Amino acid sequence: MSPTGTGIPKLGISLAYWPWFTYAQQVEMAVLADDLGLDGVWVSEAWGQDTVSMLGALSVLTENVRLGTAIMQVPARPATSAAMAIASLDVMSKGRLTIGIGPSGPQVSEGWYGEPFGKPLKRTREYVATLRQALAGENVPVQVSEDAEGVSGLGKPLRLLVRPERTSVPIYLGASAPGGLKQCATIGDGWIGFLVDPERPGPLLDPLRSALADAGRADDETFETCCIVPTSVAPTLDEAREAVRPWIAFYLGAMGAKGKNFYVDLVDAYGYGAAAEEIQDRWLGGDQAAAAAAIPTELLDAVTIAATPDTLQERLARFSAGGIDTLLCTPCGDLTGTVRALGRARHAGAAEG
Repeated sequence: MSPTGTGIPKLGISLAYWPWFTYAQQVEMAVLADDLGLDGVWVSEAWGQDTVSMLGALSVLTENVRLGTAIMQVPARPATSAAMAIASLDVMSKGRLTIGIGPSGPQVSEGWYGEPFGKPLKRTREYVATLRQALAGENVPVQVSEDAEGVSGLGKPLRLLVRPERTSVPIYLGASAPGGLKQCATIGDGWIGFLVDPERPGPLLDPLRSALADAGRADDETFETCCIVPTSVAPTLDEAREAVRPWIAFYLGAMGAKGKNFYVDLVDAYGYGAAAEEIQDRWLGGDQAAAAAAIPTELLDAVTIAATPDTLQERLARFSAGGIDTLLCTPCGDLTGTVRALGRARHAGAAEG
């Protein structure tokens, strides 16, 4: 985690998942980011497009840009299956892979994957340990309990047949709760956040810094702090704000149940609790447009990058000032126009440096 600075963070793009963007749009933006020299191209998964397939395609279609998952969901695949995919992708991309993982949420974990959500910290810790063990080429213990129904008793410890391009693939954790942030500081190579307000560090950034200090990593500059940020660069600020609204409305409204939504809780901690509840209620009531319209402008400006070409550099710099190393910008509105603007900002920042 780098000290706070006055420049701009490293800039990558987050391609999210279908149906936010089509496959063709994702490819177009990824290839453009590669051509522009941006830091990374990251993909997500929910209950549609998966991260592994998309990165497999991008490993062939790009040449230099870092490829990452933000995030690969723990309940989506066993750790040994994930290790197979990670090693394969690292070879296919010639060592350009960074893996971000997270436990997802109870609705998706149990409703889609059929995996209990209980004890997410323990599951994540064990998952990371198995990933590292497998990727290091060590024997992995039998992955099924001896007394499970239908077990033959013939399972044996196995070693991953393929090795990644590098001796170790970076593993980042997506986390927002205090326990998750502490665990990330202990076992992660980096952190991936969402709805990060760099000027209100209390809910996320301060606990992460404290956890890193407790883990003896306060000066560990190899630990990378990343955040996913809906981003739009448009001719007017109003146009840019309108383009990022749907992302905030979706996560406050759809990504969790009433009373159990991590993002609503986070926005509440920022001081927008009443607005977050109204947004969620409108979304759950079926009025998505009204949910988006209810987002306070101040909240939009706090957790997104809505900018004109003239204000983009300033909007990026506030994240660097807050201690963020890398932005994973999700283009909104004019997709390729926003990616090109980020490319210009990246080159301007390098020239100033």
